[in-house]
Amino acid sequence: MVLRFNKLIVLNKLITSKTRLRLLIKFFISQANRGYLNGLASEFNESTNSIRKELNHLSEAGYLEKYKDDNKVGYKANTAHPLFDVLQKVVYAHLGLEELVGRVLERMGPVQQILLTGDYAKGLDSGTIDVVLVGKQLNTEYIEALEEKVEGIIERKVNFYLTSKPNPTQLTVLLYENESTKNKATL
Repeated sequence: MVLRFNKLIVLNKLITSKTRLRLLIKFFISQANRGYLNGLASEFNESTNSIRKELNHLSEAGYLEKYKDDNKVGYKANTAHPLFDVLQKVVYAHLGLEELVGRVLERMGPVQQILLTGDYAKGLDSGTIDVVLVGKQLNTEYIEALEEKVEGIIERKVNFYLTSKPNPTQLTVLLYENESTKNKATL
């Protein structure tokens, strides 16, 4: 059963453990995200015991994989799990990213890519979503109205940045890529 509020999936009604929800966001916003017990505890400002308990639950269910890194145990999303894609879509919907992409594509012009940056690209639910819109001749007049409209819908602060080329050194999560852009990259 999925609960909806303003077209968003309200995971905090389904998953009552805030720690578990934060871990799901951390690992399923980007499959590249990794974490260690102590690092996650300080990142989330929670006790190692509560983090360990939730990591164990998610690992036992098969959603996370444990791996050894020298003398530390690390965790990452299990991309081979049959529900990986579903969980990733649910996390995106919970954060309002699907709604955000839809609104951008509505009237922004020829968007080549939509990239998530900042805290959310790292898997941190900080409340401020930073989005880079890549394209030429984007509708810059629409962007300010779009920020307010999207913020009202997804209940998070949104910052849009416009560019003609993405910064290759910046940590990003690809939310959308125009088919013609994909085809040019593979030629």
